[in-house]
Amino acid sequence: MNRPLRIALCAGEASGDLLGADLVRALRERFPDAGPNEMHFAGIAGPKMRAVGVESWRDASELSVMGLAEVLRHLPRLLRLRRDFRQRVLEWKPDVFIGIDAPDFNLGVEKWLKARGVRTVHDVSPSIWAWREDRAEKIGESADRVLCLFPMEPPIYAKHGVDARFIGHPLADSMPLQPDRPAARRELGIEGTGPVLALLPGSRMGEIARMLPIFLAAADRVGKETAGLEVLIPAADEHCKRAIESRLQQTPLAHARTRILDGHAQQAMIAGDVVLLASGTAALEAMLAKRPMVIGHRIAPTTYRIVRMFGLLKSRFVSLPNILAGRELVPECLQDDCTPERLSAELLHWLHDPQAFAAVEPEFLRLHEELRRDASRQAAQAIAELIARGHPQPAP
Repeated sequence: MNRPLRIALCAGEASGDLLGADLVRALRERFPDAGPNEMHFAGIAGPKMRAVGVESWRDASELSVMGLAEVLRHLPRLLRLRRDFRQRVLEWKPDVFIGIDAPDFNLGVEKWLKARGVRTVHDVSPSIWAWREDRAEKIGESADRVLCLFPMEPPIYAKHGVDARFIGHPLADSMPLQPDRPAARRELGIEGTGPVLALLPGSRMGEIARMLPIFLAAADRVGKETAGLEVLIPAADEHCKRAIESRLQQTPLAHARTRILDGHAQQAMIAGDVVLLASGTAALEAMLAKRPMVIGHRIAPTTYRIVRMFGLLKSRFVSLPNILAGRELVPECLQDDCTPERLSAELLHWLHDPQAFAAVEPEFLRLHEELRRDASRQAAQAIAELIARGHPQPAP
């Protein structure tokens, strides 16, 4: 190399920090002849990225802002941060800039840098398959290459002339094809012989407030029909735990034993006989854990009417197992169908009919194998190819 290889990165939350750290390790493996002084990583990073040698100009936690009110309150600071950061990246003259998730922040940075001749990659495509496919063209204006976790995404980008690569999903890499249920039960201290229900109402306070009362009522109905039911409720953090405890104090379950867990969502799913969850990444985890599940989800009525009125939801399904399979593998109880009666009926169906899950478990395994591609290595390969092209010319 004529000069050290320079790779700028930006991760905006804990999950992005983990992806970034794995990517840096994979890039070092991809360039084995580059010594420690010949390959530099810098940008906005969290502790995991710093631990693998990324020079942190700003901390990833500075981008972790959620909720409209909080975003508005922090908007001046975030705009200053973005302006200063993109200018520093440009002056550093990296061989490539990699925005890791955080599309609201990173896509703007990428577009600005791309217009000035910097190669750009967006790692983790936004969910264009669910909301407004036309966003693919806009994303292509920001990123020279988009890295996709799901196989249905690159064909959508291709329709808009955008270079996108399917790299697989990190969760599929990290979770075993055959989860160890006895080990998960031992780890969680499950000693009874009754069935176990893993209940995951979401990790945001709004989701918990909206979904937990319905989920608990459904669990109580299942407990009434199923002797010895144990309900495990993983709490993402202390705020979630207090909200769950408060709800259980108001409406304790009469027909089931309940335990709140400090995290351990994945172990709870593996250990469970059935999983009740709100849609999202948790549904993918339950599929990779090879457990039968029921999806229950509601959004605010006004939001739901807007979504329906303007046809914003493009996918026939909302849960990733069904979307990936292209057919209904697991029941989705949405909006007005998300009731304790409907949810409990679907849960009891899984519990009372083992053959029902035996029919879909091979499909779960097939999808796991399709997503298991060593995502970090695939990402490193796609980025290395882009670097090898050299630098594009700035837009006139």
